[in-house]
This record gives sequence, structure tokens and C-alpha cells, in this order.
Amino acid sequence: MTILGIDPGLERIGYGVIRREGSQLTSIAYGLIHTPKIALPDRIRLTHEAILEIIDEHHPDSMATERLLFTVNKTNAMDVAKSLGVILLAGSLRGLPWTEYSPPEVKQTVVGNGNADKKQVQFMVTRLLSLASTPKPDDVADALAIAITHAFRSRIPSRV
Repeated sequence: MTILGIDPGLERIGYGVIRREGSQLTSIAYGLIHTPKIALPDRIRLTHEAILEIIDEHHPDSMATERLLFTVNKTNAMDVAKSLGVILLAGSLRGLPWTEYSPPEVKQTVVGNGNADKKQVQFMVTRLLSLASTPKPDDVADALAIAITHAFRSRIPSRV
């Protein structure tokens, strides 16, 4: 099974593509989509196009995102939600099943503690994927953690 994990945002969207074969996890690709400070419709169009490119290049079997939780900045929350909408549209256009996980679910799955800090998540992502160095910035490590969570929690059988 190949999974696309996405840490949604407006200016910075982390993504990670991993493969699960049995109990083995392998990193295929990861990075950051960065949108310039331009008109919102153009920013979300760029996000949509970038997600389609990633899907078309790596052909994931499913997509997982982090559930949006906002308590302070409601304006930013709406813009990030719009970005998430075009991310989901891209996945839907390519027929990808989608799942979302809350930040505590991701931390619990990857670290074993739903209150883990970012450094603990980064350490476990690096270790679980046998990476030479910690993925940077945090958005990228978070996207990989979301993909790992889906690999461990989903009921989709792995390809052999």
C-alpha cells in the first residue's frame, strides 16, 4: 500500500509518500509545497496543481490528512480549510480514499503518547522510516507521521 500523508496549510503544506509492505515502512518522497503570498484563489490553485502532480507521480492507494483544529486565529482557519478543500478535490479526482486523523491520534500512533512534543514525533518518524536525517521543516515530518498513522491504522491490505 502506498500512502500520501498531508499536513494541510495555506502557505506551507507538508507531504509525505510512504509504502507499507507487510510491517515494513519505506519513505518514497516527501517535501514542502510553498505558496507565495498572492491572491487566495491563486494560492489554492497552486496547491491543487501541486497535489495532483504528487498523486500522478507516485500513484498512492490512499490519502490521509491531519484534522484541522483551530482555537485562536479563525481567519487563518478558514483559509487553511479552503486549501484542504482543494487537496481533497485533487484526491477525489484521482479516486483516492481519504482519512483524517487528529493530532493526538497521530502522536499516539507514532510515539505512543497522545501528548508527545514535535521533537519526539520527528525522532520516531526518522526511526520508523530509517531516514538518514530528520525531515525538515516540521510540516514535512508531520505529513510523514500522518502517513505512518494511516499505515498502522488503516484496514487496507498492503500490496505484496
